[in-house]
Amino acid sequence: MKIGISGTKGSFSEEAGRVYAGETGIPDAEIVYLTDAEHVLSSLEAGTVDRGVFAIENSNGGVVTEYLPAIAKHRFSIDKIFEIPVDHMLLVRPGTKASGVTAIVSQKQALRQCRMYLQRHWPGVEIKEYIDTATAAKDLADGKLPATAAVVASARAGEVYDLEVLEAKIQDLKFNYTVFLGVMKLTE
Repeated sequence: MKIGISGTKGSFSEEAGRVYAGETGIPDAEIVYLTDAEHVLSSLEAGTVDRGVFAIENSNGGVVTEYLPAIAKHRFSIDKIFEIPVDHMLLVRPGTKASGVTAIVSQKQALRQCRMYLQRHWPGVEIKEYIDTATAAKDLADGKLPATAAVVASARAGEVYDLEVLEAKIQDLKFNYTVFLGVMKLTE
């Protein structure tokens, strides 16, 4: 069984996909990385994935508004609504010091969840939105982002892409949860 997720390897959506697979009795599920809800839902309708998982709301950042157009555009059935804890890390390339960081890059929702932290600790640093937290981590590791950038992503993304944790658990609310939908193709 294939589960399409709205993220890449090392994303919180990957973790949510694995939680969903475990809780719904699909332990051998193949995770398919589809970056966003639009790709998840269009792949579900096309039959290239059997289930889909994407975030809809965060306890701190609110509704994941960038997914609303996809939700309105596609037809699907909700199989499960569940939440996972989300701890954001500030990740850098190995050897990068805080004094060398010139930009902080991440997905819009992740940046919202760390807004006060970023304002307090990084007031002069440029904040840039990106398609996905784990994609930002991968692109930093691959040199697609400047070596002086830091990314907000999961600890797993740091492990996957060999990045160092400059600061841990930087989200504004220490008890930070994201609500995900597990969805299936709508049967007529």
